[in-house]
Amino acid sequence: MTRRRVLITGASAGIGRALATVYAAEGCDLILTARRKGPLDALAKELSAAHGCDARVILADLGVDGAADQLVADIHAQGLTVDGLINNAGFSRTEGFLNTPPADQQAMIRVMLTVPVQLSRALVPGMVERGFGRVLNVASLAGRMPATGGDTLYGPIKSFMIKASLGLWLEMRGTGVHVTALCPGYTLTEFHDVNGTREEVSSAYPAWMWQTADHVARVGWRACEANRPQVTPGVMNNLMAGLAKHLPDGMALAMVGGHAKRLKRI
Repeated sequence: MTRRRVLITGASAGIGRALATVYAAEGCDLILTARRKGPLDALAKELSAAHGCDARVILADLGVDGAADQLVADIHAQGLTVDGLINNAGFSRTEGFLNTPPADQQAMIRVMLTVPVQLSRALVPGMVERGFGRVLNVASLAGRMPATGGDTLYGPIKSFMIKASLGLWLEMRGTGVHVTALCPGYTLTEFHDVNGTREEVSSAYPAWMWQTADHVARVGWRACEANRPQVTPGVMNNLMAGLAKHLPDGMALAMVGGHAKRLKRI
């Protein structure tokens, strides 16, 4: 049987890298994409040697207009079929809404909202036609919370991804295409180095609240294979999201406002 091939955006580090490792171990071939060639080439070589998979590297800066169309064109130019799509690429800016350059805000919206929609629209029809597909959208616990002060756009973008995933899950029932929104909570990765919060977040919360990227990736893979529409790794993360959902708005905002204060963002 032809091996399934999975496209992973933001695959060079963190949860994206962990997801690539899980899918390679489960017998999938890969298309790895991100902006940095060195880490992608090293990962492709590592996974090919360890698991015998065909791991292709396609460089893409998804923050650039037209990047999704170009990525799909590059995939088709290599004659590759995408059986699984993992929309993982993302970043945040924690300086506050008025202190974040508009160009960075537009890039956030494009990378984490526009591009996942475009890639899904381009690739899911082929999955439906073949009767098999996997779509794993890496959202966040932030998308289940009332707000994210300091990184004001991050939570709303992730909320969109959760709702869009649930809607697509409903549409894909009976087609053989599974859709899952993965909502990690506190997972210390290179993500925090990029937005400059590693030291702050690692000291603001106890060690037992943190999960590893490998654990999050494995939970995401299992949930998508089981066709669960949404999964949030960790009992505490689910308790926090449930509590925030049922508290009055003022109390819920006060609770999440403490996060921004601990990070000294607002």
